[in-house]
Amino acid sequence: MGASLSVDHVVDQGKAILLRLCGRVEAEQPSDTENLYALTRAATAEFNLLDREFVAAGSGIETVAREWICDEFCFVASAYGFTDADAEELTAGRDW
Repeated sequence: MGASLSVDHVVDQGKAILLRLCGRVEAEQPSDTENLYALTRAATAEFNLLDREFVAAGSGIETVAREWICDEFCFVASAYGFTDADAEELTAGRDW
C-alpha cells in the first residue's frame, strides 16, 4: 500500500506539470508553434525528471501512460488553437 501511495503522489505531480503548462501558455501566449514547442519542451523535461521519481517509487512511465501524456500535450495544444502542432515535436526530448 505504501508504494501505491508513492506512485499516486507522483501521478499528481504529472497532473501539476500539465496544469503549469496550461498556465504558461495562457501567460506567455505563444504566437506560433515554435514558441509553443519551447513551452512543451520545458514541460517534457519536467516529465523526464518525474520518470526518475516513478522509478524510485518502484514503477515507471508505462506505455499506456506515455501515450496518455502525449495525448494530453496534443489536447493542450489544440485547446489553445495550435491544431497543427506536431505530436512528436510537442514532446521532443522525452526519455520515457
